[in-house]
Amino acid sequence: MTYTLENEQCRVAVNTHGAELASFVRKDLDNLEYIWSADPAFWNRHAPVLFPIVGRLPQDQFTYQGQQYQLSQHGFARDQEFVLLRQTPAELLFELRPTEATRARFPFEFILRISYRLAGPQLTIGWEVENPGSGELLFSIGAHPAFRCPLVEDESFEDYDFTFDHPVTAERHLLEGGLLNGHTEPLLEDQASLPLSYPLFAQDALVLKHFDFNHITLRSRRSGRGVRLRFDGFPFLGLWTKGPGSPFVCIEPWQGIASSTTDAGELADKEGILSLGPNQQFMTSYSITVE
Repeated sequence: MTYTLENEQCRVAVNTHGAELASFVRKDLDNLEYIWSADPAFWNRHAPVLFPIVGRLPQDQFTYQGQQYQLSQHGFARDQEFVLLRQTPAELLFELRPTEATRARFPFEFILRISYRLAGPQLTIGWEVENPGSGELLFSIGAHPAFRCPLVEDESFEDYDFTFDHPVTAERHLLEGGLLNGHTEPLLEDQASLPLSYPLFAQDALVLKHFDFNHITLRSRRSGRGVRLRFDGFPFLGLWTKGPGSPFVCIEPWQGIASSTTDAGELADKEGILSLGPNQQFMTSYSITVE
């Protein structure tokens, strides 16, 4: 089922399946759609929420308290049906709790709530993870929104840049089979922008760690149209497109990251893993502004 939020400037649609953002239209600017259509010819998702892991595990497995569990890349929340808890003119709130099927893959009690709040051209996505159990809860969570690129007819993917708050120096952490292989390459050298090209993503996603910016904008050099993400306090970021000719790009703020090729598979030791004790909560948010 799909629920909508709407104001004079924008209209947003969110599916209960995965609590996934499916549409973000700027009504007052030519009814421009910013979210990727999930065309299966390229990639069949719009903006999945990554939980209870971000990225891939070695052999898609982890170990906890001596037991081994099978958990595929990015976890299972994106493929679950969420319950709508609250709907107001400006906010939607969804909830997911474990089932017997999820416990077989992830032996923890949890409550995951995802909120969407629309104010003008800005949508704030909030995450709340609660541990209702008597033991610890180990998890990661991340965003994976895909934006149409190009946004405007007669433009190309290469007409767009990622732009930053200030000149940035950063390296990318390289992936091998979806796992971090321990190697890095220079990506930005005192640059305030990064031009898009398909060869940029030839070695999979651009993965950044512990960067010094909290905004990134995808913007056309021709039309000036774009989308801006803000993600205060997020330690990891992924930038990705499927491959040559794919008409979208993802900007992915993460509270967690893929395992390394040398990871022994113990969940508690995984880089970026978060831990909650009984009755503890984790809360964070990021925002998308369409321009």
